[in-house]
Amino acid sequence: MRLPMPLPFRCGAGIAALLLLLPAPVRSAEPRGASALTQEFCVSCHNQNLVGSPAPNLLDPLWTNGGSDDAILRNIRQGFPASGMPAFAGVLTEPEMRSIIGYLRSLAVDYAAGRITHPTQPKSLQLATELAGMRIETYVADLETPWGIAFLPDGGMLVSEREGRLRLIRAGKLEREPVRDLPRAFVKQDGGLLDVAIHPDFSRNRWIYLAYVEAGIRADTSMTVVIRGRIREGHWVDQQEIFRAPPERYYSGHIHYGCRFLFDRAGHLFFTIGDRGHSEDAQDLASPCGKIHRVMDDGRIPPDNPFVNQTGAWPSIWTLGNRHPQGLMFHPLTGKLWESEHGPSGGDEVNRIEGGRNYGWPVVSSGTDRRMQFLPEKSGMESPLAAWTPSVAPAGIEFYTGDKVPAWKNNLFVACLGGEQLKRLETNGDRVTHEEIVFKGLGRVRDVVTGPDGLLYLAMNTPGRIARLVPDESVAKASNANPKSAGTVLLKP
Repeated sequence: MRLPMPLPFRCGAGIAALLLLLPAPVRSAEPRGASALTQEFCVSCHNQNLVGSPAPNLLDPLWTNGGSDDAILRNIRQGFPASGMPAFAGVLTEPEMRSIIGYLRSLAVDYAAGRITHPTQPKSLQLATELAGMRIETYVADLETPWGIAFLPDGGMLVSEREGRLRLIRAGKLEREPVRDLPRAFVKQDGGLLDVAIHPDFSRNRWIYLAYVEAGIRADTSMTVVIRGRIREGHWVDQQEIFRAPPERYYSGHIHYGCRFLFDRAGHLFFTIGDRGHSEDAQDLASPCGKIHRVMDDGRIPPDNPFVNQTGAWPSIWTLGNRHPQGLMFHPLTGKLWESEHGPSGGDEVNRIEGGRNYGWPVVSSGTDRRMQFLPEKSGMESPLAAWTPSVAPAGIEFYTGDKVPAWKNNLFVACLGGEQLKRLETNGDRVTHEEIVFKGLGRVRDVVTGPDGLLYLAMNTPGRIARLVPDESVAKASNANPKSAGTVLLKP
C-alpha cells in the first residue's frame, strides 16, 4: 500500500493487519473512488496488482492484528509507526477507509479464483521513448530482491541481494553459489544486505565494499554497518570495518538504513545513512543517522571533513538533514555531487550535495506527515532541485555516460520503487529542465548503472532480475512526449 511513509517499504509488518482480506466479499459502495484511492496509496508498496512485494499481499487470507472490519479500520487509523506505517486518521476519511477495505475484499474473490496472480514480465519488451527506440530485456533472472550492482574490470558483475547474499554474474550467467562466509545480515523490512561497490583501484587491491544491517545487542534493534573485504575462492575474506555506530544508535523499527556508496576521484568513499525513523537525529551532529558521510578508503576520517573539529560531532558527516538518501552520483559535466532521497508522503527529492550543508529534514519538506508540520523553505537549509508528489520512492541514480544512446548523454536516470518506473531527467547546470518516464509498471527499480558496454543496467524487484536497456531501431520514438510527468514538480534554484 503506498502510504504516506518512507519508501522503500513504506508499509511494515503492521500493514499485514491493515488490508489483508476476509473470506466473505463486501463490495464497496463507491468502487471507482476506492479503486483510485488504492492506486494512490497502495500499489507502490504492494505491487501493481496488490499481491505483495515488498509489503504483504493484500489479497490473501493471512492476518496479523485482527481481521474484523473494526480491527482493520482501527489499524488504518492508528498505524504502526515503529514499522514504518503511519496513522491514516487525518489523511483518509472514515468512508474512504471503509471503501478501500470493501474494494479489496471484492478483489480477494478474483484472487482466490486465480483471476489475479503475481505479475510476470516478458524477457524482452520494446519501449518507445522520447529520444530513442529502446528495448528492455532481462539480462539475468532468478535473483531475490537485488539491491546494488558493481561491475568488475573483467566484465563480471557483483549483485547484492537484500536477503543477505552476494552474487557473481559472468557473461550473463548467474553463478550457482553465492559468496560464502559473509557476515549475517538482519533481514527485515528495509533491512538486509544493501549496496556493493569496488575500490577504484580494484585491479590491484581487490577490495569490495558492502553495507549490511546488523542486529543490535538489545532485542529487535539494528543498524547499518559498512565493511570491506575480498573474495578468494568463493569466500569472503580479509574483512575490515569502515563504519559501525555505537550500541545506543541501534534502534528498534526496521526502516531507513541507507545505504548507497560512491567514490570520488581522490579515493574518498561517500555513503548514506537514513534517519532510522528518528527524524530528530537528522539534525543532530552527534548522531550518524540522517546523514551523508565521507571517509578515506579504509574508514579513516579526512582532515578536511566539515565537522571534524566540532566537539561532539560525528566526524565522518559530510551533510546533515537527509531523511533517507538512496542514490549518489557525480554530474559528469559539473563534477558536483547529486543525491536522491525519500520524503515522508510526497516530497521525494533530488538534491545537489555540498559538504557542510543542511538539507532540511525534518524541518523543511514538501511532503506531508500528520504528526509533523514542515516549512516550505528556511534560511540555512537547502532546497531540492526536483521533488515528487505523490511519492515515487527514488532509489539509485545514474548520469548516463555511455555511447550506445547518444541522445541520453549526461542525462540523469532515477530508479523508482514507487510506480515501478525509471525516470530520465534533463539538466542544465544545477537545474532540472525536463522529465520523462522511460517505463512504468515493469517491476520496482532499485538501482541503475551504466555498464562497460555503454548500456544501462537495472536492479529490479518483483520479479528479482537484472535488466538492461538496448537500442532498438525498429521502435519509433514516442510521438506524444509530455514535458512534465503527472504528479511531478520541477523546482528551479
